Amino acid sequence: MTSSLAAAEAPYRHVVLFKFKDSATPEQVQGIEKAFGELAKKIDTVKGYEWGTNVSPEGLNDGFTHCFFVTFSDKAGLEVYLPHAEHQAFVAKLKPLLDKVCVVDYVAK
Repeated sequence: MTSSLAAAEAPYRHVVLFKFKDSATPEQVQGIEKAFGELAKKIDTVKGYEWGTNVSPEGLNDGFTHCFFVTFSDKAGLEVYLPHAEHQAFVAKLKPLLDKVCVVDYVAK
């Protein structure tokens, strides 16, 4: 199998880390957690979704508390997801509460 063929068949991962503003209330953060999960159900190119909060004892999270892991069949799935109206509405709800975000996309190997 060639590497380009393997990449075409491999899942495309979208990893998102959030650091919320200190002013974000627990209720607001819970609302974002719920909204992200609902978003994954509303956009059919999402093939897998999971999330969790940091539990690492290392203290190297730089304030990031939440990790969201979204799987697409391929990059085209992400390209549908990012501009999708549901995603854009979620981002608008998230931005006022967000201090920092880190996004890493990769092709699973």
